[in-house]
Amino acid sequence: MTRQLTLSSTYKLNSGFEIPVLGFGVYQTPPSQTSAAVQEALKAGYRHIDSAAFYRNERASADGIIKSGVPREEVFFTTKVPAQSISYEGAKEALKKSLAEVAQLKYIDLVLLHAPFGGKEGRLGAWKALVEAVEEGTVRSIGVSNYGVQVCLLTTLGIFFSYIDVYGQHLDELEKYIKDTDSKLGKGKGGVLSVNQIELHPWLQRRDIIDWCQKRGVVVQAWAPLAQANRWNDPSLKDIVKRTGKTEAQILLRWSLQKGFNPLPKSVTPSRIVENTKIFDFELSDSELAVLETDEYDYHGWDPTTLD
Repeated sequence: MTRQLTLSSTYKLNSGFEIPVLGFGVYQTPPSQTSAAVQEALKAGYRHIDSAAFYRNERASADGIIKSGVPREEVFFTTKVPAQSISYEGAKEALKKSLAEVAQLKYIDLVLLHAPFGGKEGRLGAWKALVEAVEEGTVRSIGVSNYGVQVCLLTTLGIFFSYIDVYGQHLDELEKYIKDTDSKLGKGKGGVLSVNQIELHPWLQRRDIIDWCQKRGVVVQAWAPLAQANRWNDPSLKDIVKRTGKTEAQILLRWSLQKGFNPLPKSVTPSRIVENTKIFDFELSDSELAVLETDEYDYHGWDPTTLD
């Protein structure tokens, strides 16, 4: 039976903290509009704001949270270490800057490594910096974004020569580091992986990554959960719109929730900000979920999950 969710429902993170099931994204929202958009979102009932250093609107997001009048402890705020800072020293410096940008908030609920750049040494060094921030009390939970699982590709050159190319092994690499560090230094010293944020919608389902995360209790966050509105004309989606009376966006967000994901829709339009919260008064049927099962690989912008 599907868990009955409301806008105030949360998921339990591996860190022990709670994260609201629906988030509000501010990717590509200009800093000049971000504070107002965040205030509108919090007025509509959102309690989860997803920003990043790369977005250049951390300060404006924090400003919106403070000006909303919603108590700080009721708002879950996320930011991310930028891809170019994925190393121990780079992440330390990025965290210092982010904490200064959102100083009004006192602490950050969740920090993610934005992408698996920097090679193995850089990724694990950046993770170590996040673990130290948790120990210092400036950050509560940590995770990653755009991390993939190991894929082996057999490449054949001519008749006699072939080799195995292994890529996207970021999650396995991190898990091994955490286990090894815990074994050497004590439980928890390797850090606690709480989240993996990936592009996710019916036309990019990433079942291998989802399976890895869900088996370990890692919350899967969905960026671009609306496929950037590029699939509004999909016949299966249009049919569900017609039968339910719900919008394309509402159906895709409901799909994400029923899959157990943590979707992060974005908008600066007050009516759409509110519309995207109206997803708790209906459920997609098994047959409707089935028609949204695809094997397409329709990504938007980039897919770092396959990086070495």
